[in-house]
Amino acid sequence: MNAEIIAVGSELLLGQITNTNARFISGHLAEIGINVYYHTVVGDNPERLKDSIAIAESRADVIIFSGGLGPTKDDLTKQTIANHLGTTLSMDDAAMTSIAAYFDRVGRPMTENNKKQALVLEGSDVLVNDNGMAPGMMYQNGDHLYLLLPGPPHELEPMFQFEAKPKLVRMLNQENIILSHVLRFYGIGEAELEDRLQDILDQQTNPTIAPLASAGEVTLRITAKTETTDEAWKLIEGAKEQILERVGDYLYGYDDDSLASKAIDLLKQQGKTISAAESLTAGLFQSELASVSGASAVLSGGVVTYNEQMKVQQLGIAPEFFDEHSVVSKETAVAMATAALEKFGTDIAVSLTGAAGPDAHGEEPVGTVWIGIASDQGADTYRLELSGLRNTNRIRAVKLALHYLIRTLTDEDARKI
Repeated sequence: MNAEIIAVGSELLLGQITNTNARFISGHLAEIGINVYYHTVVGDNPERLKDSIAIAESRADVIIFSGGLGPTKDDLTKQTIANHLGTTLSMDDAAMTSIAAYFDRVGRPMTENNKKQALVLEGSDVLVNDNGMAPGMMYQNGDHLYLLLPGPPHELEPMFQFEAKPKLVRMLNQENIILSHVLRFYGIGEAELEDRLQDILDQQTNPTIAPLASAGEVTLRITAKTETTDEAWKLIEGAKEQILERVGDYLYGYDDDSLASKAIDLLKQQGKTISAAESLTAGLFQSELASVSGASAVLSGGVVTYNEQMKVQQLGIAPEFFDEHSVVSKETAVAMATAALEKFGTDIAVSLTGAAGPDAHGEEPVGTVWIGIASDQGADTYRLELSGLRNTNRIRAVKLALHYLIRTLTDEDARKI
């Protein structure tokens, strides 16, 4: 079964928001054996949307729409689909009751156009929206299945995962089990990883192996299709063993792991606390750690010392220190990490200082970053030479700091990359 995803919204074409829905849906469809060959984005225009539907019908069995189910005049997805298919819209009483209850709950009058959100394709299978107002719907017409989902990710994602996906699995009537396992790598590019695994990738049948690059990381999704879960895991473990023999040095986690979550888990397992002193990253490192649920168990605190004066005032580094050493230097990274360790009384401390760009810092060129990691065993430092835009360098510096932290906590050679 093949699918096409059509995202509706002029704001997507204008670059005002990113189409994260297509990526989310595609990942889940892959897990249940539905192929996605096309992603389409179309603006809030009924004629162009009709054209997109007609094209999708010529090459896909399942057509999935995101967006255009709201109350405003430019929310035209379901009306356009109804016109295209020669069907009508009808009021869904459960959705209307839920919408009315929301306005009662917040103490605001419900405007007439909000009733539009409770309209569904006549005869469709309605998908409940527990995180918004507009319900989704599945509609079968001949050989095609039309799946309509709301645009906001916080509404679409749970609706697809808990309402639509189970229905799709039942419709497929698969006797086989499809199981996926994700391997996460850092410190190796997608091209190099594929080159090292080329023969394995060329010979794949079951399980299949799909590489994916994202924000400096590379993932491999291994998907097996068998009659039992045990058989699926045997196939996955066999492929994983082959892969890790060649690129296992770069593996940091599995499935929903992130660099930050892996670091937090290791700190928890070892009963250690962490603090940070940040210059060029201005709190991004601490923010990344704090994005992980339960980070408060290990993250004690930190400081942003963006200029030399704050490094003196907040970290207690002597003013004359900077007469001898540049702010962007190994010595400053050590001093910052050591000071944070003492200031917050933690087991480990991380520092980041550097020249993010667009200007060099003294004799240090743009992209020069020093990372310090201090503990009661002393301090290690890592020099980075990054190339890219200012904020890209800052994000990469944070990810590399997390990478070196993980290596330190696992007693591995942190200088591999």
